[in-house]
Order: sequence, then C-alpha cells, then structure tokens
Amino acid sequence: MKIEIYSDVLCPWCYIGKRRIAAALDGFAHRDELEIVWRSFELAPGEGSEPGPTAAEAMAEWTAPDVLPGRIELIKSQGRQEGLELNLHKSRPVGTFDAHRLTHFAAERGLLEPVMERLFHAYHTEALNVADREVLVRLAGEAGLDEAEVREVLESDRYADAVVADGNRARQFNVTGVPSVVIDGRMPVSGVQAPEKLLTFIERAWERAHKEPAASV
Repeated sequence: MKIEIYSDVLCPWCYIGKRRIAAALDGFAHRDELEIVWRSFELAPGEGSEPGPTAAEAMAEWTAPDVLPGRIELIKSQGRQEGLELNLHKSRPVGTFDAHRLTHFAAERGLLEPVMERLFHAYHTEALNVADREVLVRLAGEAGLDEAEVREVLESDRYADAVVADGNRARQFNVTGVPSVVIDGRMPVSGVQAPEKLLTFIERAWERAHKEPAASV
C-alpha cells in the first residue's frame, strides 16, 4: 500500500505534520509493508531566492489583525507540543524549487529523512535561506550527502522534472494544501491531524486493500 505525503519546507504545519505522521506510522502494525513517498508541493512558486518579509509579516497580508497573534501562537504552541521551535517572526519565505530538487536527490541516495529534517530545522528554527544554493549544499552535507555532488545537482536542472511531476500529481489528487496525505490513491487527508486519527485512516485503507473478495454464489 502506498502513502504519498505532499509537503513544503516553508510550511510550519508540514514540520508539525512530519512528526505526527511519523508517530502514526510507528503505531501501524504493518509499517514495513508500506511504501512511503514524499512529494514536492511548492507553496510559493513565484518566490525568488532573496528573502523578503518574515513568515509572520506575510501572514498579516491574509489574516485579520485581531486574529493574527492568536494564529501565530497556535502554530508555535502546536510546534512546541512536538518539540519544535517555530520562529515565524524570523523565517522568511523564499522559493523552494531547488530545495525540492535536493530532496529528490536525497531520496535517491537513501538520505531523504535526515535531509528533510535538516531543511525544516534550518528554515523554521534557524531562519536560514533555503533558496541559497550554498546554504543548501552545507545543509545537505551536514545531513550526510556529498557536498560536491549536491553542488553539481543544484547547478544543473536534475530532478526539475520530478518536482514538476509531483505538482501535476498533486492536482490529479486534488491536493490544494499541505501537509496532505494520499493513502492508496484516495482523496487526500490532512497530515497535521492527531496521530491516532491518521493511524485510523491508514488502518481502514489497509483493511480495504486486504479485504478478501466475497465468495461467488
């Protein structure tokens, strides 16, 4: 059974969801029989590589002033529950196309998990520019990838098609936000739900996939 997870490093809920999805999978009896695929989803495809306003300032553009402080505190408190420090007043949204290309390379090298973790922490906690290729090279090296290989990848157009293909696949499954989880090709569910709820979705999908066909009369 395949589980596809759509995510973007800019999204604080994706960092939170990553923890909750992992907890749900850890509680699933058939974890080793699942195919887990992380998919790219660009939240801000028009953003460049130069940091602008902070995430909190960007939120102010679409959030009512009387609601904004509570919204920010909700995200930060939910992050704290998962052991995460989310600095929305420091992190600055940028384009993530190269970061997504990097994750595809990391997946090919079997290092997707540490690379994703390093990217999330770098952006949300350290407020680093994850569109800066030299920053990406350093972060990838810290996560176990060869820096020279990473630089070569980023200076080329490798994995660009994979990022675009993930975006097209997201539209195919009606994924409009992240984190979204597509289980066995069905409609997406939110990946930021409590682990027990996510586990229920996975268990039900497993039961459907392994249900014995009715005996013919």
